Amino acid sequence: MTPRMGGREWLLLVLLSVLWGGSFFFSKVALAELKPFTVVLGRVGLAAVALLVILRLSGFRMPDSARMWGAFVAMGTLNNLIPFSLIFWGQTQIASGLAAILNATTPLFTAVLAHALTRDERLTPNRLGGVLLGVVGVAVMIGPAAMEGLGLNVLAQAAVLGAAVSYACAGIFGRRFRGMPPLVTAAGQVTATAVMMLPIALIVDRPWTGVMPGPATLGALASLALLSTAVAYVIFFRILATAGAVNIALVTFLIPVSALLLGMGILGETIEPRQFAGMGFIGLGLAAIDGRPLRLLIGRRRITSSARRP
Repeated sequence: MTPRMGGREWLLLVLLSVLWGGSFFFSKVALAELKPFTVVLGRVGLAAVALLVILRLSGFRMPDSARMWGAFVAMGTLNNLIPFSLIFWGQTQIASGLAAILNATTPLFTAVLAHALTRDERLTPNRLGGVLLGVVGVAVMIGPAAMEGLGLNVLAQAAVLGAAVSYACAGIFGRRFRGMPPLVTAAGQVTATAVMMLPIALIVDRPWTGVMPGPATLGALASLALLSTAVAYVIFFRILATAGAVNIALVTFLIPVSALLLGMGILGETIEPRQFAGMGFIGLGLAAIDGRPLRLLIGRRRITSSARRP
């Protein structure tokens, strides 16, 4: 059975984009006083603790098989450890706007890999056209200035594209958790990531040498962990289980939109005409991938044509 997006899945995808769009704001605040790997460790560590507590209170139990924990480690590596590291490093060399455009290729890589590796998520003309429209929409929304660095710092750009490929692989690999409650999958993934991140943060960042973080930093880190990680990953695995890898990857188109709207609502930022145009392209791309708006339009035209016949 081919995975499809229902109304509930679309609403959850929008909510997920808001939670991950807000992570840019929380990360910016946290990184003012904390080092990158320390922020990642705090993000997944606090999220793991919160999810494990909720898991216990809800009556669920974590699996105790080595095979399942191996799957959690693989998922945490593909979905967190590799892409977080590549994007963090890449953004030290290239503009964040260009990094966002390159990261928006995740649905394209997912669609191609899912076509090759799965039987029920085939690459259709509508899906390919919709993904390409979404990538164009992100590029238009961020603006031509972000493309000025294209071709320079090739290694950094390759790193961000590598992160997009890693996210695509994570979406496909995560399909194996379909029969597991999303809360259990999310807790297992972030717990495995936290264990892997601990030695990296201690060796690279040496967090005890930095300044004591203030209330704003701690609040941002808590929000990053609880909202943008714990809650977000429960939603992520809920959508992945019902809608598939390609559809969950579409969130990378919506994240810039959510981040822009949050900036307008919270920080008082203004939206430029090109950003409206970019959102229009993204909307067309999502409509093409979903297919229902096009079928509805064709159906109405057929009804109108039949009504006009003598």
